[in-house]
Amino acid sequence: MTGAFSAEARLIHAGTDRSGGAPVTPPLVPASIYVSQGPPHQERSYGRQGNPGWEALEEALGVLEDAGAVVFASGQAASMALMLTLAESRERIVLPVDGYYGARVLADKLRPHGAVPVHVDQQDLTAVERELKAAPSVLWAETPTNPLLRVADLAGLAAAAAAAQAPMVVDNTTVTGLLQRPLDWGATASLYSLTKSISGHSDVIAGAVVSRDAYLLARLRAWRASGGGIAGPFEAWLALRGLKTLPLRIARQSESALAIARHLAAHPQVRAVHYPGLEPSTLEAAQRQMPAGFGALLSFELDSGPAADRVVAGSRLILPATSFGGVESTWERRARWAGETAPDGLIRLSVGVEPVADLITDIGQALAVLEVP
Repeated sequence: MTGAFSAEARLIHAGTDRSGGAPVTPPLVPASIYVSQGPPHQERSYGRQGNPGWEALEEALGVLEDAGAVVFASGQAASMALMLTLAESRERIVLPVDGYYGARVLADKLRPHGAVPVHVDQQDLTAVERELKAAPSVLWAETPTNPLLRVADLAGLAAAAAAAQAPMVVDNTTVTGLLQRPLDWGATASLYSLTKSISGHSDVIAGAVVSRDAYLLARLRAWRASGGGIAGPFEAWLALRGLKTLPLRIARQSESALAIARHLAAHPQVRAVHYPGLEPSTLEAAQRQMPAGFGALLSFELDSGPAADRVVAGSRLILPATSFGGVESTWERRARWAGETAPDGLIRLSVGVEPVADLITDIGQALAVLEVP
């Protein structure tokens, strides 16, 4: 399907065979082997090399940024393949100080096999430039960050990366390629945990890399096949099904999240709210990079960890659970995870598709427990 249509329209039809009698939904193909003789077919020689379900999902993911995609077993598997591929012949991976802690842990574990992780505040472009110039590097960006939702200037980061001849990766999981397209701003690759908003139903673990660099995509496919970090056919089928409704879900979730963030900002028990649509210092960059909305994820701070635990336990609608982006609203105190750098009293809230009035009611009654001596 050509680019004459919107991304939203093309998502619906990606991977569909339009010939007469073909199923409207790309079929689930749970095959580990294919009929093969003579010179092996590149994608149809063995199940670790390819699956029609991966290809349909990769086509749909590519629609989001007019690019190619490689699907993996998880976001971490995608991150590992990308780090190992790009860190070859480079000495450093420059990561955000406040980004996803799983990426920091992974970079540290890979340290004996590749580049040294260096952490920097990526809102400070001078500091980013300094670290990139210190040695051959990969710039591993994340915006908005998880869980503090801090926004970095993608154009500024890309300029710093280009000046240092450093490839730039952007973890775009929190808002998806529908709200923000890092490749348009100069990124070499966008990284996604498909487990989150893209699949959207809390029933898939998968990941992907999206890029316009054909050589990089080929190397990632080689890493996937050799390392075995392949997505299951059923997981790919579920992720594609979820992706088709992403435009509807993310629009409602973004609208509700902004309303809830504003409500929390006025609540006497809340010390701080973190959401791209509310932060004055980065609002211009957020609106420029995410013109259609700021995503489903927000966080807010209470006075202490015990207070946050009481609020999370006091909800009757919002589920206490980790991860984010599902149709059901979830929240958790992030500091309960070892290695997380979030403030002790910070609650990360993933806004689902429930009516926003119901969510505000539930948040209100949960916060009311703090008023009881």
